[in-house]
Amino acid sequence: MILRRYLVRQVVMTTTLVLGFLVVMLLGGRFIRYFGMAAEGGLSVSVLFSLITYNLPYFLELIFPLSFFVALMLVFGRMYADHEMAVLNSSGISRGAIGRQLGALILVFIVLQAWITFIAKPWGVHRSDTIWHEQSVVQVFDLIKPKTFVSVGKYQLYVGEIGQDRQYLKDVIIIESSDNPNKPNKDAIIYAKSMTQTSHNSGAIQLDLHQGRRYEVNATTGQYNQIGFERYRISLAQAASEDISSQRVEGLTTWQLLSAMKNKSPNNASQIQAEFGYRASLPWLILIAVMLALPLSQTKPRQGRWLKLVPAVFVFVASVIVLISLKETISKGKMGVWIYPVAVVGFVLLGLYLNYHERIIMRLRLSKESAS
Repeated sequence: MILRRYLVRQVVMTTTLVLGFLVVMLLGGRFIRYFGMAAEGGLSVSVLFSLITYNLPYFLELIFPLSFFVALMLVFGRMYADHEMAVLNSSGISRGAIGRQLGALILVFIVLQAWITFIAKPWGVHRSDTIWHEQSVVQVFDLIKPKTFVSVGKYQLYVGEIGQDRQYLKDVIIIESSDNPNKPNKDAIIYAKSMTQTSHNSGAIQLDLHQGRRYEVNATTGQYNQIGFERYRISLAQAASEDISSQRVEGLTTWQLLSAMKNKSPNNASQIQAEFGYRASLPWLILIAVMLALPLSQTKPRQGRWLKLVPAVFVFVASVIVLISLKETISKGKMGVWIYPVAVVGFVLLGLYLNYHERIIMRLRLSKESAS
């Protein structure tokens, strides 16, 4: 009980410290880039911290297992350097038994990693994409110049005069391209004496046109219909499409991925399978971290606990890189999603080999000596 509490406390504290350092280091660079974009006018200052918050789960997805592994290396390495591990082993507590003392903590971390991977990251990516979509529309609106056509989505916008502080526009002409497949040749021309911005939400800038006419023109026959109005509302950009084929796969919820795999979506089926397999594989990194850290942290007297830290980190990072490369390969259709469980089992077998190969070799030697 005392050993379990000691190990859990040391591992949690060290994981928190390493995780905080890595988050500050990585998100600090991202924050500086966003701040530079805001200084140049390419990003609103009000959304800086929102973007950082929504991007945090995307970084934690890989940083959290790495922080846990580094913490295990530091804690076990210090125990080896201070001969605590030797005392435990001489007391009949094996290396595997020490790892089992962290069983409850490992289970909690696996659940936390699964929550980050399956829920938090897709939500953060979707919200971040929504903000970037809104900011791109705002930038287009700010680029409107008098007596110049500006392309905004399916609209071509012409403004004769811009009011003070861009609160209203005068002598507005809008050419609306048809996106209806049943009416491919029908476009609309809208003329209004003035236009004002009414709201900005859900990825759309809504504009009110006042005192104008709308002409629907058939480019094939030359016929047109006209409608007069006192107020007419349009959106420069619609909210993000609900069609999963038009969204980033990383921003899709896990339920959407499962539904798409069940329906066998033809457009991006490989990407969806690769993303789902990638998410399902990452929680196993917590268990693999323990299996690798126990043998890799072992040091001989006078070697110091830092000797094997860098090579061990390279070994663990290599396993993460393998999962990332598999995601890219599967998304291109070069390999099936079945390779994910094969890779995870391979990492587990590697951990088992590192933990028990000395015992296996010793038993083989004893059996040969007894046979001879």
